[in-house]
Amino acid sequence: MTLKTYKPLRLMAADGEDIEIVSAVLQDSVLKVGDMAYVKAERRFALVANRFVWEEGATKENGPFIRVRTGIHFDDVTAVRARNIRQDAPSAVLSFLAARFNAAEDGAGEITLEFSGGGQILLEVESINATLKDISEPWRTRNKPDHKVD
Repeated sequence: MTLKTYKPLRLMAADGEDIEIVSAVLQDSVLKVGDMAYVKAERRFALVANRFVWEEGATKENGPFIRVRTGIHFDDVTAVRARNIRQDAPSAVLSFLAARFNAAEDGAGEITLEFSGGGQILLEVESINATLKDISEPWRTRNKPDHKVD
């Protein structure tokens, strides 16, 4: 894949397995605290991040790699809580690690968005209803996220 052959990604999530796919796609995305918002009246939580295009870069050892601006929103959100994320620092940079869904018996549950440094966003949802969409032109990057364990 090159910048010329890149195709924008659009995904919808409706169950726990879909959240696992979204998690893999968003892994190593970077964003600012100010790029997240909860619109209580619309019951929507949204964020915009610079996504590493894993569907291209996972098998390559050397770049160039690709990043793209991606938006995701979660609907049917009834409450949002943040842990270890400074709400008063909108320019602080976060690195996305994973998304997990913990289901309740009625199909509702909690989606946990995990970030490096122990940060978490906890979304209480009536159901899983999320949409992810690439929203910019892609750009090259020389750096591939590295998860080597010491």
